[in-house]
Formats: sequence, C-alpha cells, structure tokens
Amino acid sequence: MAAARAVSIPAGSRLAALYPGADLADAFAAALPRSAARDVEVLTRFLFSDPPRWFRLLLAIRDGIMRPFGVKTSSDVGDSVDAARRVDFFPVLAVHEDELILGEDDRHLDFRVSVLLRKADAGRQDELVATTVVHCHNVLGRAYLLVIWPFHRLVVRSLLSRATQRGWPSGPY
Repeated sequence: MAAARAVSIPAGSRLAALYPGADLADAFAAALPRSAARDVEVLTRFLFSDPPRWFRLLLAIRDGIMRPFGVKTSSDVGDSVDAARRVDFFPVLAVHEDELILGEDDRHLDFRVSVLLRKADAGRQDELVATTVVHCHNVLGRAYLLVIWPFHRLVVRSLLSRATQRGWPSGPY
C-alpha cells in the first residue's frame, strides 16, 4: 500500500471557497483498501486516533510557546466543545456523507481541515484526502505559520501513512 502523497487541492471540497487568498492550502491523500469503511467520520476518527509521540511533543512545545501570546492551546480548543463534537482536540464544524470539516478561529489565524472521501473511477482505489486551509490575521499568524508549515506537512503525511500501515477500519471505530 502506498504511503500518503501530496495531491491537488480538491475542487469538490466544501472548503473550496476558502482557497483564494489562503496563506496555506495543501492536500494529502492515502488510498483506501476495498475493505475499509466508507463512513468519513469513522475514517477521520481513526486517522487522528494514534498520532506519533513526536507530534504530541511538538504540540506541547507549541502550546508552551504560544500561550504567553494569548493564542489558544490545544487544550483550550479541545475543551471548548463536548468530546462528541471534536476529533482529538479539533472541533467538528460540519459532517457530510463524504466530508468532515474540522477547524477553529483564533486571533492570529483561522484554520480548517477537510477530510474528504474521494470516490475513484472504475479500476482505481477510493482515497481519503486531508486538506488544510489557513488564513492569517496578523504578523503573529504569519510568523506562526512560517514556523509550523514544515511540521504540518510532516504531521499530515504521517497520520495518513500510519493509518494505512495500521489498517483502515472496516466498521465503526
């Protein structure tokens, strides 16, 4: 099974209207085996369920550095919504049959993450596409994005690749 790979930002995503003027917009995909569930919420929860330890460490460092600037920590974001309305610490903003949208607005930037179940043409595999769109509000947002951008790409690819290696769920997760 191929690892996660960078792909074109999906025009069919409900985030498409946010692409113009974004400070960051990227997408990564992983092929889904035929046996995998086709419930986008199940797949999204599985995708975020087992992040690498280094991701948790980076998140803790990020929270410690950004807290003095008045930026919400991952705990602040996660605690702002009921556990059923979030995936890990990301608030769920919308659930559709083929796409789940996560995100948060803060004083330095707004971000959205789309997890899209993209159906393939005959003879090809369906895939799960994770798209991130960020709009910065100020210098702090742009500086923050500059620092985390390389890590962001690594994290998204890692999450998709780990889910593929672990084996996508075939039923409820």
